[in-house]
Amino acid sequence: MSRIKGKGTSIELLLSKALWHRGLRFRKNSSSVYGHPDISVKKYKVAIFCDGDFWHGYDWENRKDSIKTNRDYWIPKIERNIVKDTEVSHTLQSMGWTVIRIWEHEIRNDLPGIADMIMRIIREKNTPEIPHQDM
Repeated sequence: MSRIKGKGTSIELLLSKALWHRGLRFRKNSSSVYGHPDISVKKYKVAIFCDGDFWHGYDWENRKDSIKTNRDYWIPKIERNIVKDTEVSHTLQSMGWTVIRIWEHEIRNDLPGIADMIMRIIREKNTPEIPHQDM
């Protein structure tokens, strides 16, 4: 466990490089934002989390049976991670943040699409709403 990285993971680096090349400026693992998101854009209140499929319980109900060793440790640990992720997301949303959680396999399979989706969300937050006027 001591060799497992929590910051600067390969998926985090892939996504941050793609966003940087699109002109987005951000903070990584900012301690001033609740939950320490992998990527945060304070100006637009956007928090991005790059969740590893195993560590954060992707398709957990189907995959937890595939854990064969040390089940008494891994199953509660991953279930705690799932609960913590939900709590962090709800807290940030209640503070007015937009929370984007992206699975590891999504980043690896469609990096350009994920980066475009994030940029679209930020552009929408940057565009002030124009009130509808009836004439």
